[in-house]
Amino acid sequence: METLVARLERTAAAMPERTALQQEGRRLDYRGLHAAALDFARGLRARGIAPGDRVALILPNCIEAVVAWYGCWRAGAVVVPLNAQARERDFLPWLQHSGARLLVHDGNEDAARAAAAADVPVLAAQQCLAGEGHGLRDAAADLSQPDPDALAAILYTSGTTGAPKGVALRHRNLAANTASILDSLGLRADDSTVSTLPFYYAYGASVLHTHLAVGARIVLEENLVFPHLITEALARERATGFSGVPSTFALLLDRGQLDRHDLSALRYLTQAGGAMAPAMARRVRAAFPQARLFVMYGQTEASARLTCLPPERFEDKAGSVGLPIANVEIQVRREDGSPAATGKPGEVWARGPNVMAGYWQAPEATAATLVDGWLRTGDEGQLDADGFLWLSGRRSDMIKTGAHRVHPQDVEEVIAELPGVREVAVAGLDDGLLGQVVAAFLVPGDDAPTEMAVKAHCRQRLATYKIPKQVAFVSELPKTASGKIRRAALTQGNP
Repeated sequence: METLVARLERTAAAMPERTALQQEGRRLDYRGLHAAALDFARGLRARGIAPGDRVALILPNCIEAVVAWYGCWRAGAVVVPLNAQARERDFLPWLQHSGARLLVHDGNEDAARAAAAADVPVLAAQQCLAGEGHGLRDAAADLSQPDPDALAAILYTSGTTGAPKGVALRHRNLAANTASILDSLGLRADDSTVSTLPFYYAYGASVLHTHLAVGARIVLEENLVFPHLITEALARERATGFSGVPSTFALLLDRGQLDRHDLSALRYLTQAGGAMAPAMARRVRAAFPQARLFVMYGQTEASARLTCLPPERFEDKAGSVGLPIANVEIQVRREDGSPAATGKPGEVWARGPNVMAGYWQAPEATAATLVDGWLRTGDEGQLDADGFLWLSGRRSDMIKTGAHRVHPQDVEEVIAELPGVREVAVAGLDDGLLGQVVAAFLVPGDDAPTEMAVKAHCRQRLATYKIPKQVAFVSELPKTASGKIRRAALTQGNP
């Protein structure tokens, strides 16, 4: 099994002068990235970091963050990427739970205070590039390649309650998933992407590693506060690819000024990180007619990806998340654990070399999620006769109204068909008579529909018990750091 570290070094040898990373006015080619990672690895060893030690990173997407990832791996350390937007009260439990031996940060005061409280030494991000590329002189003779079965990263999932939940991934898991994603997308060395997804998020890390694995160019952009600047970057850099969660594409469609820029170089788009309604996916395809849209599904526990809907099957399988990617098996099982029949709902189970080693320092949670080599995803879905997976939402999100069960996604997809709906989320509101009632929360765009129009549209397309009893218009939807909608937060403060 070739690890991502070994793959990067092979790429650096084959195409040393090709640009790997670009950020504002800075560029780093593959030779420079390889050398900087080696230098950083030696710096870690000099600070007493040993193989298996955890190194926490609290960094925005930047060149230094990439050097830190691969430098940690070259030193045999475990990368613990933490949400750079979080606060001290979040950082401290993560640092303590992971047992981090070192924290690398970019002047984040909250991170520094948390490190002091946890008695973790800190390192400035600038030190990631302090060696200025001298590491290749020794040909890394004093650094062994990481074992494929060694722990590579601990990714803390973006849950909103409870103790920290760290997904432990081996080098083998990340390498296998990267290879399978490349098989699906067909990425090439002449590809380039504008990266906005944070590296502490499994999807963002996956975009980084897959593009580096083939020698592609990654243009790092801050965020989506100003969507039109992302569009400008895509046009200016003649980017061939772009990846986002549903809200990313909603923002680009609504405020990205797409018609003002030449985006003809784009040949592929990838979407994951939550369900995208077919109506939204069709809008994306219409806005980027020359680009192939890959709708994907996965989990942090699967190193990122489980399934992919081939673009050529979108029309006849709209709403599906596709087929399992290479080397992944998918089953849908009933409550008793037995396989569900074709077309029948149940919980999605997955198996493959990309599935995590377990949850860090949480044997009970691991045992409940990993069963006989299978990952219990917690997602509800069904497989059709062609083997395509159709999701209906998280089991925990299901709305129980009277004697009925309603999956929020069913209602969201219908409301998303209406013009003027930028984003929509559906959740259950407590009700004394029915237990719960369906409530819809809309972020309006131009010419937004009225509450009456929303209900009338739903009445034409949904069963009576699925029609929202309440429709609220909000400025934004509450989301986790990875961009997924926090349904529980939608109903807080509602009667």
